[in-house]
Amino acid sequence: MRKTIISALALLFFCACAHVQEPATVACDLLPMPQSVELQSGRFAFDGNVSLEIAAGEEDNRILTAYLAESPLAFSADGKKSLKLEVAAVEGLTSPEGYRLEATKENVKVTSPSGAGLFYGLQTILQLVDDNGSIPTGVITDEPQLAYRGMMLDVSRHFFGKEFVKKQIDALAHFKMNRLHLHLTDAAGWRIEIKKYPRLTQFAAWRSKQLWKDWWFGDRLYAEEGSPEAHGGYYTQDDIRELVQYAADRYITIIPEIEMPAHSEETLTAYPELSCTHEPYKQADFCVGNEKTYEFLENVLTEVMELFPSKYIHIGGDEAGKASWPSCPLCQKRMKEENLSDVNELQSYLIHRIEKFVNSKGRQIIGWDEILDGGLAPNATVMSWRGTEGGLAAVNSGHKAIMTPGGYCYLDSYQDAPHTQPMAFGPYMPLQKVYSYNPTEGLGEEQAKLIYGVQGNLWVEYIPTEELVEYMIYPRILAIAEIGWSNPVERDYDNFRQRAIKAVNTLRAKGYNAFDLENEFGPRKETLTDADHLAKGKSVTYAPMAEFNERYNAGGATALTDGVRGGWTYTDDKWQGFIRRGGVDVVIDLGEEKEISSVAADFMQMCIPEVWFPAEVVISVSSDSVEFNELARIEHEVVRDEGLSYKNYGWSGKSNARYIRYQAKTGPQRGWLFTDEIIVE
Repeated sequence: MRKTIISALALLFFCACAHVQEPATVACDLLPMPQSVELQSGRFAFDGNVSLEIAAGEEDNRILTAYLAESPLAFSADGKKSLKLEVAAVEGLTSPEGYRLEATKENVKVTSPSGAGLFYGLQTILQLVDDNGSIPTGVITDEPQLAYRGMMLDVSRHFFGKEFVKKQIDALAHFKMNRLHLHLTDAAGWRIEIKKYPRLTQFAAWRSKQLWKDWWFGDRLYAEEGSPEAHGGYYTQDDIRELVQYAADRYITIIPEIEMPAHSEETLTAYPELSCTHEPYKQADFCVGNEKTYEFLENVLTEVMELFPSKYIHIGGDEAGKASWPSCPLCQKRMKEENLSDVNELQSYLIHRIEKFVNSKGRQIIGWDEILDGGLAPNATVMSWRGTEGGLAAVNSGHKAIMTPGGYCYLDSYQDAPHTQPMAFGPYMPLQKVYSYNPTEGLGEEQAKLIYGVQGNLWVEYIPTEELVEYMIYPRILAIAEIGWSNPVERDYDNFRQRAIKAVNTLRAKGYNAFDLENEFGPRKETLTDADHLAKGKSVTYAPMAEFNERYNAGGATALTDGVRGGWTYTDDKWQGFIRRGGVDVVIDLGEEKEISSVAADFMQMCIPEVWFPAEVVISVSSDSVEFNELARIEHEVVRDEGLSYKNYGWSGKSNARYIRYQAKTGPQRGWLFTDEIIVE
């Protein structure tokens, strides 16, 4: 089975080269794009008359020999032509993962300082192979920009078996990615066998509902393994060893994540004595004042580190509510003993203590950027997800950072027009948006050196099937691969998109359920041209209790009459956001009295992040900005739904006005309102 998968991938992940007469060069659609490519129209054929020579260490020799044995490349012991893979220094390369590929009609040689570099040279060959088993002649000199090029797969919210994970490892390796971060524990299920704590897999790995959304918005109960209501699963320790080896044989390191102190409802229900209240189903955060917490975490991490040889162990650290810590006697006692001023410092105490333990085992920790709160542990690496600020704070303090900002790297967002897509957790995140991210942009040379890598994250609250997982991953993870590997100065989205379309078509042909990029619906049509109307460019006055939120200002006080329409997401800097009780309450001055026939504005609703339609809209006009005449009062019953939707609230008729007042108020939900333009005709 493995041979079939690898052979199929290698045959079809090829770059279609346009043939021209020698000695002119040919362009190839390699992905990620190499640093230097000089290919010619001559061909080297893997036709069964090729000998194989590997000059590398014993382990690299084993890995490369086994991998090639399952590839479509044909070799013979006495072949007249040759493929040579050699570990040796390569002039001009700064990364151990770099390589030089030199191909003539008679011989191909890949040289690299490491076995990983040889493997990546092989991936280039396998992308270049055409249907006749040949590659173009020429020279490719290549190396990655960033050492860490990863993907995070959430296997807690929905569990995916080891064979599916292997399938993704094959594709990630082919595009020269080298890290797979597994989110193994969270409220929805504990997914790794720990011998010392059997209740984690006998109970905490199983829940009452198959779908996360039904469970999360339902009873949130766990179940005993084997019971009729049990839904979930976990990896045995043998499963983990198998996955780790499978990944290592493709030069991918699997990084485990064990969440702490938050996102631990499943653990604290199985072992309630580790919570502040000692009651099941009551807590999400470990009791940081309880010594039993550290005994538990250290025992778990000891077994985890025995299974995963990765240098880094991810310990979570995000979104701790800390609700019980201020009133918990043990937490308060700990704060007093350690002279901690607040609960942020209490969390930092836990992170520091766990880091010291992990360091004692020869490993280092990674945590989400909340581990900065209360003081960063001395040797920690920060994974920056709440924008880029956490990563910048880390590098400015001399720490490494892995950049995975939600605005660019969260693959659980819609990748096309929402009405054409399955339900997603986040807003619009098309391939072009992902590809536009540059982790080192604006950084000085020394800061840029501390940007350790980039990662795409797939959270699966609303992604319950293997098919949907692949649909959300591909092709956006290919953009992450190129961001981590290729020179940012030379990136061109139109060129990348064409290469990605070919990769997508190949993925789909070989059983990966990739998004159909070639038939992408594209951006919201309203964004393609400016809206020209009577209020365009006119001044807008905001009521004192109804100012826009600065985070979503869309350009400030001119945003609602600048002619710019919003796209498929409120994060595109074109939608103006309101979170205050006053909602939207603005007055537009047309400059002089005019005859008007309509006043309208669009709003969006996405209930997961608490973005709602207005419950009431009032549209009024005035000639003096003092006395207003109400033209329309529109009431709407706001109902929680799934997905992302849009609604226009407006008046039409005939009136004269210089001043137009537009008011929109939330219902009992008290969340966000987002609008992009108040259009007056």
